[in-house]
Amino acid sequence: MISAIRARWAAFAGSRVFDATIDVALAAAALLDVAVSLPGWSPIESAWALLAVAGLLVRRRLPWVAFALVLPGLVVDAMTVAAPIALYSVAVRVRRIPLLVGAGAVTFACFLLPDWQLPPLDYLAPSLLYALMYAATPIALGALVRTRLELSARVAELSAARESERRRDEQDVLRRERARISREMHDVVSHQVSLTAVQAGALQVASPDPEARRVAGIIRTLSVRTLDELRQMVSVLRADGATTDSPAPQPTLADLPRLIADSGLDARLEADLPSDLTPAVQRAVYRTVQEGLTNARKHAPGALVRVTATASTSSIDVVVQNDAARAARLRLPSSGTGLRGLRERAELLGGRLHAAEGVDGGFRLAVSVPRRETES
Repeated sequence: MISAIRARWAAFAGSRVFDATIDVALAAAALLDVAVSLPGWSPIESAWALLAVAGLLVRRRLPWVAFALVLPGLVVDAMTVAAPIALYSVAVRVRRIPLLVGAGAVTFACFLLPDWQLPPLDYLAPSLLYALMYAATPIALGALVRTRLELSARVAELSAARESERRRDEQDVLRRERARISREMHDVVSHQVSLTAVQAGALQVASPDPEARRVAGIIRTLSVRTLDELRQMVSVLRADGATTDSPAPQPTLADLPRLIADSGLDARLEADLPSDLTPAVQRAVYRTVQEGLTNARKHAPGALVRVTATASTSSIDVVVQNDAARAARLRLPSSGTGLRGLRERAELLGGRLHAAEGVDGGFRLAVSVPRRETES
């Protein structure tokens, strides 16, 4: 409820209706200031006063015009409220110091010498001080408000630029991960489909049964069509110029022990996984363990790392958990791109990722993906 009220007030405060309301209120205050003196003024003095009040209504668009309109009334000691408002409006919108000093000097002179008469000597020093405060305070306040507005705008620009950069980094991570997955798809799927097409072609040529040759021809045609569609899918995943990794053999579950041994960490592996998982699932398990070890090496040096990989009837669950750091931690920048790429991989497989810090200062990375076995 309170947040909704604040949001509505913020929206209203930034609207033209709010600005117009403020201008009318300030003009009304200036009018009340001169209303008590109107009966004793001459027609020309009354006209100057009313003209100055009207000038406050255009102080946002034409601050110099509003300032010029209050000066005649200030000379006859009639604009004690309107003059500082107009001078403040100039200071809010003008950055050049000489112009502000000039406007302040004119206000100082007009306020100090109504009807162009010097004040008595006994009141000269207080009058000078009061006139100086009368002229300097609106300028200082206006400059302060202008600086605050400029800083707020700059902070908003920096926040928008940072958010845009964060989104670009995240998109770059997703593109790289998709490009890597596209190469893995190409390496695995295209190889197997190509073998299917070759075997079907051989069967189509060698089989004496016409029906078998017809079915083999259909299989070969579908295999070729699948390869074409696969190439199109890979092109989509490799969009925006994303580059793939080097054509190295893709990791499998058999590579996990070596990954643990080469990590340089005090890591314990407990894996109970079937050997007939699909290559995509095996790579997801490997990449999860790899990312968990990388995070532990960066953020928890000297900590014990426990790697657990288990299989249920429907999912493969991988957990990489490390204790709090036992050695001095290097303050290295961390963008979280590895976790975002890992999350993208898990979601593409229909799984999920959960990463959170523990109460003991450790970190827990958990990935769960649907269990998929290769067809025998």
